[in-house]
Amino acid sequence: MKKVFLFSSIFICFSILASAQMSKVSDNLTIPSKILKSDRKYAVYLPAGYETSQRSYPVLYLLHGATDNHTGWVQFGEVQRIADKAIQDGTATAMIIVMPDGDTGRMGYFNSIGGDWNYEDFFFQEFLPAIEKTYRIKSDKRYRAIAGLSMGGGGTFMYALHHPELFSSACPLSAYIGPLSIEEAKTRMSKSDPGITDETQIKTYYEKHNALNLISQIPDDQKKAVRWYIDCGDDDFLYEGNSLVHIAMRKKEIPHEFRVRDGAHNWTYWRDALPAVLGFVSETFHQK
Repeated sequence: MKKVFLFSSIFICFSILASAQMSKVSDNLTIPSKILKSDRKYAVYLPAGYETSQRSYPVLYLLHGATDNHTGWVQFGEVQRIADKAIQDGTATAMIIVMPDGDTGRMGYFNSIGGDWNYEDFFFQEFLPAIEKTYRIKSDKRYRAIAGLSMGGGGTFMYALHHPELFSSACPLSAYIGPLSIEEAKTRMSKSDPGITDETQIKTYYEKHNALNLISQIPDDQKKAVRWYIDCGDDDFLYEGNSLVHIAMRKKEIPHEFRVRDGAHNWTYWRDALPAVLGFVSETFHQK
């Protein structure tokens, strides 16, 4: 009987230890926002060993696409399986991955032109500081990266271009780079904000949310402020915009990686892209 009890105790201890060494994903967490006047959901991936260690980790903010939410990368992107494998294989360093919800109340990662939905303000003034107080995250720019797909790729472009002092690397996937012309911007705004008709206001907003315009204005001493990894499928309907960004960066002599692979605008493509993203941001974390 004593042997059975001893064996059971050892088994339980090993089970607890093994569980503590496993990665963990939580996808129903919330942060209160005064700016958006609501609780905002998010998901987080914590690497194996986080629960038992005292170390701090680098962080990747991973943005979902339109019509999806913070659970997209968890459910369809299989972030836990892919991150676990990359870390175990040594192609990525252990990191915390944070996936905010950009599709509750209104869809998107930016401030609205009318100022009634300031999601970008929420992200930088409330969300990011709260996350980095809640988890053991290294708060230096070197250890902070951002990536995302489609609409989230657009968020990746804008956030890293608006705040190059905060991100060491950025990885837009199949990204929407913003309206390609002022006419396209007017058409989009007439649907989302029909009350906005001021030409100057529309032009200012367009210029702030168009990757090509922002790239053209990067000062020479900031060309290497962010490491860029851009990836878009050859059958993706957003291929033109991503190619134009690549050309603009080449002309501006901004170092970047540009990948065009066989594929379209779907989760099969983005799941295949994620290991390379994790490896790329890890290189920046390590400063190889």
